[in-house]
Amino acid sequence: MLFTELKTKAIHLIRGENAEEQAHAYLLNKGLKPLHRNYRCKHGELDLIMTDQHALVIIEVKFRKTDKYGSALECVTRTKQSRIIAATQHYLSIHPKDCPIRFDVIAISGDSNIEWIKNAF
Repeated sequence: MLFTELKTKAIHLIRGENAEEQAHAYLLNKGLKPLHRNYRCKHGELDLIMTDQHALVIIEVKFRKTDKYGSALECVTRTKQSRIIAATQHYLSIHPKDCPIRFDVIAISGDSNIEWIKNAF
């Protein structure tokens, strides 16, 4: 007997994808140009890689339904920052760029409020 099993994504993964899409659209509207989305390597994942004029911008997108257990910004810990930097070094080893690099954070709350922190770390 053959059957197809549908895999459903966990709700937190769907919310994360929606937040990344919302952040991507927001940044496009602000004039940034897209290069890559969800770049994965052994060091971790880079949510969005874009350019802002002459700078390469690595963007971490964080969504929090509520601030009950900490805000979206508080989730970008030093450990998370280290992983992002290591993943960026890996990215640059494959896609060399000769320009300034900036690390931004887009924090999205449950009410869809977007906070964009440039040069977050």
